[in-house]
Amino acid sequence: MDNIEKVRAKISMYDDEIIKILSKRMDCIDEIMEYKKEKGMPILQPEYEGKKEIALCKKLKDNKYEDEIMNIFRYIVKNAKKYQAKNLFPYNIMLIGFMGSGKTTIAKYLSHILEMQDLETDEFIVKREDMTINEIFQRKGEEYFRKCENNALRELETRKGIIISCGGGMPMKDENVELMKKNGKIVLLTASPETIYDRVKYSNERPLLNGNMSVEYIKDLMEKRKDRYESIADIIIDTDNKPIHVIAEEVVSKLATL
Repeated sequence: MDNIEKVRAKISMYDDEIIKILSKRMDCIDEIMEYKKEKGMPILQPEYEGKKEIALCKKLKDNKYEDEIMNIFRYIVKNAKKYQAKNLFPYNIMLIGFMGSGKTTIAKYLSHILEMQDLETDEFIVKREDMTINEIFQRKGEEYFRKCENNALRELETRKGIIISCGGGMPMKDENVELMKKNGKIVLLTASPETIYDRVKYSNERPLLNGNMSVEYIKDLMEKRKDRYESIADIIIDTDNKPIHVIAEEVVSKLATL
């Protein structure tokens, strides 16, 4: 029994060393965040993370604990990203914009890069109601769906640090905007009517466009919402002809300056 106790004592000693090293590593993360802000450098740098992992794989080559240590390093990196996101965005990121503006796609990308949870209000409502959006509109009407949107925001009121992709009509009601402003920063994603049409033309999950799938109708509906969207947004990002990573970096950079 003496031998195992000695080994356990050594493990405790190594644990203490690991805690000290991890704390120093996190201090470096703080320094990097400050440096990026000061120099105006991109906050998101996924290409560096890829290079870092390749370098670690080379260092661990032929190590008998290669897989286990690599998994630990990935977990360390994941939590470092969570720490950065928590400090940069101690609030919810509310993505708004017309259907097809890229809210869901950008939310998922940001979620992956920042290690933040993402949530789509339409999906949230579908699960709560056990019906598709089309079914809700057909069976209970648009006004009922709008109440569902408000209820969803109220349920999410106490949560922080999540990326929320909001339904296109959600910002049209004052009470919704009040809840959105209370819990986060509002990011408006924009695109041209032609781009929107190209993105949604094959979708049958857009009740407001059923039977009205045309650039002209989309343009008219966008014009009706444009002033409202822009008046409540904390930042505005144009998504036309931009790759996802560029849009995401714009979102993060502009939010970081608020």
